[in-house]
Amino acid sequence: MKSKLDSISVDGIAGDGKYKVTVTATANKTIKNIDISSDLIQGGDKDYIEDLILTAINRAMDQAQKVSEAEARSLAMSGGLPDLGL
Repeated sequence: MKSKLDSISVDGIAGDGKYKVTVTATANKTIKNIDISSDLIQGGDKDYIEDLILTAINRAMDQAQKVSEAEARSLAMSGGLPDLGL
């Protein structure tokens, strides 16, 4: 199951328009990429940038958790694992 979760990507996005941070992670909760829009970096508001990064990471981790739980349920239902109560 770990290899399957490693192959599934999820995104967490914070901000909108030209000020945006996107975090890509695996469903196994490993961050693979952080993309910060150039306009946001040029704006230079450190606190705002940090807040967007944290928000994007938390959203990506939430998505990863949901996908991981869904995959575990699917595997349990198919007989691959006993029911884990998820």
